[in-house]
Order: sequence, then structure tokens, then C-alpha cells
Amino acid sequence: MPSGAFHRWKPHVTVAAVIERDGQFLLIEEHTSDGLKLNNPAGHLEPGETPEQGCAREVLEEAAYDFEPQALVGVYLNRFIKTRTGEDLTYLRFAYSGRLGAHHGWRQLDTGIVRTLWMSSDEIRACRERHRSPLLLASLEDYLAGRRYPLALVHTDASVPGCAVAPR
Repeated sequence: MPSGAFHRWKPHVTVAAVIERDGQFLLIEEHTSDGLKLNNPAGHLEPGETPEQGCAREVLEEAAYDFEPQALVGVYLNRFIKTRTGEDLTYLRFAYSGRLGAHHGWRQLDTGIVRTLWMSSDEIRACRERHRSPLLLASLEDYLAGRRYPLALVHTDASVPGCAVAPR
């Protein structure tokens, strides 16, 4: 970087869902540059959406389920260096729990998603080498510890185009 140049650090903002049904957790298996990996249904927050809207969208796109976030499980910061390129990335993730809705088996999953699967917490813990990110296990453990925060903890200002702000 040239002398006097200013570089602003900007983390990648992502949203993820921790979804439990009958003691099993919904995960996706996806192709990555490091091979097949497991992750929560998760992805990048897009312009004009609240984190809750982004989370619901990602679950639909990656797992073909309707999902309604009902609580914030946690906010996580993670640094990741790509093995192939050495690119240094930081992710800020908002993880939500909520209500799983209808499954739309006819929907095509996002590019790179191989399948969805349901796993127990013990099975997830036993295959850490297959996790796309350490945030998968961190959010699972927080969920199992009962961490749930009101959705109102994350405020989205009315200036966000797709936001309908409810009174506080």
C-alpha cells in the first residue's frame, strides 16, 4: 500500500441458522476450495435486507426450507486465511434460531450445495475437520447452552430499503 494511503477494514457480514428438530441439527454439505465441508445454512447479508430476512432467505436457498428467526443465538467474529490464495478474510456472523417451516423439495439448492443432512450434536462435534468454519460449532454450543437473545437486540434502521421497522 502506498505511503499515506488509507485502507478501511471491512468484515464480511454473514447470517446463519441453528435449526434443531428432534435432537438433530440441519446442516448443508457444500463444495469449497478445501473440498466438501459442513456448515449451517448460512451466507452473506445482501443489500436492503435485515439480518433476519437474510437468514430466512439463506435457509430457503441452501436447504429449501421456510425458516422464521425467533431469537439471536450469538454474534461471532472469525478470521479466515484461504489456503490456496492466502487471502485474509474476517467474517462477522449473526446466528439465529427459530421455527422451521415447510420443506420445498422441488427447489434447486444454491450452487455448490451437495445436500442437506440432519446430525446430532455429538456427530457434529466428532467431525470438526469437516466444518467449513469454527463458527458452526461455536453457534451450536451456544444454542445448546440455551443462549437466546431477543431479535430487537439487532436494530435495523428504516434507511435500509427493505426494512419495515416495528415500534420499539
